[in-house]
Amino acid sequence: MRYEIRVEGQVSETLAKVFPELDHVMVSGQTLLYGPVVDEAHLYGLLARFRSLGLRVVEMRQLPD
Repeated sequence: MRYEIRVEGQVSETLAKVFPELDHVMVSGQTLLYGPVVDEAHLYGLLARFRSLGLRVVEMRQLPD
């Protein structure tokens, strides 16, 4: 599965390294992170990392294969 996760604000390069499995790009004052998600546990782990870093997820969606 591939996911796209949009977070509020611009994520620094240093902070983006906390998500090595995801690529990222800045879009209209937000950061879009995208890449493979192995399973549901991995997805919930990513969300926990976002929350622990104080990053607000504004949109999340599964991308077509």
